[in-house]
Amino acid sequence: MTTFKREFYFVENLNIIISKNVRKYRKLVGITQEQLAIDIGISADYIRRFETQGGREGISLKTLYKISVVLDTPIGKFFEDTEE
Repeated sequence: MTTFKREFYFVENLNIIISKNVRKYRKLVGITQEQLAIDIGISADYIRRFETQGGREGISLKTLYKISVVLDTPIGKFFEDTEE
């Protein structure tokens, strides 16, 4: 069996895209960073750092799932790279 390297495009700045979208959808729903943090059970400081530092700290899939539920937004929307 012959194997070969297939070519794929992987987004390098995925955390930046996710952090921008978390902020975007949070604001659309009209809740604060503090309220979002309370709703998902993490610190408000973590949400603030995640949104303002371009997701440099990263985010777990479980936390992103909780955010999607609280913001009533399909999880896939957080991965969309759309310019406003």
